[in-house]
Amino acid sequence: MAECTVCFRHCEIPEGGLGFCGARTCENGKVIAANYGRVTSLALDPVEKKPLYRFHPGSLVLSIGSYGCNLRCPFCQNHEISWSAEAMRMAERCEYIPPERIAATAGYYRERGNIGAAFTYNEPLCGYEYVRDCAKLIHELGMKNILVTNGMAELHVLDELSPYIDAMNIDLKGFTDRYYEDVLKGNRQMVMTFIKEAMKRCHVELTTLIVPGENDTDEEMEQLSAWIASLENGSETVLHISRFFPRFHMTDRNATPVSTVYHLVEIAKKHLKYVFPGNC
Repeated sequence: MAECTVCFRHCEIPEGGLGFCGARTCENGKVIAANYGRVTSLALDPVEKKPLYRFHPGSLVLSIGSYGCNLRCPFCQNHEISWSAEAMRMAERCEYIPPERIAATAGYYRERGNIGAAFTYNEPLCGYEYVRDCAKLIHELGMKNILVTNGMAELHVLDELSPYIDAMNIDLKGFTDRYYEDVLKGNRQMVMTFIKEAMKRCHVELTTLIVPGENDTDEEMEQLSAWIASLENGSETVLHISRFFPRFHMTDRNATPVSTVYHLVEIAKKHLKYVFPGNC
């Protein structure tokens, strides 16, 4: 048995077992990333897809995904590799790719406009050791690293990664503890602390998915955007306000009205310089 210290749960993982995220295990009394090097997804994406709008716009980035997640968003668009039953079987099916090969692949595509690597699709912080090892090699090539994350991790994880990360898109999924705890099974305060510290270390853009009946009120967007603006250089931070579509375990409501997204964009613009609608 060993304690995992990546996120607020601090799972006590038995020998050979898995933590809540499905990606960390205990081996010889030590917690390690069971998903280390286990790649489920590999693609050359526009950097705007991360989404990052003010970090090397027009560029491509090699996007890498593994499996596992420490949230339980019922609307997850990547549930096949995050926390579904199928995701938990990924360890048996996905390919092992060593960090050296990831770096070589990123370098190979440099001539096509690739600026580096983005760790994305599932929650990369569940296997942060692989992110660290790949990102270090990619930096040695003079290329960039991007982290697309829910931000639900202790600061020691950020400390290990931040020397090698040039940009992040972090989900700030809502601005109430009820939503984070009851719907997402997460911890809002941990995410806010992570965002505050990350913004001191690299380029950060934030994303809020607007789910009807959950986080779509004017008051919540007012509070969320005001908090971002209160941070160091916060008013210059990009906020992406995205439209929800019913999927996975949340099919009991319609897609977010486009008018709602644009309305909330205008509210956020009272505090922030750069606010963009998404999925509209």
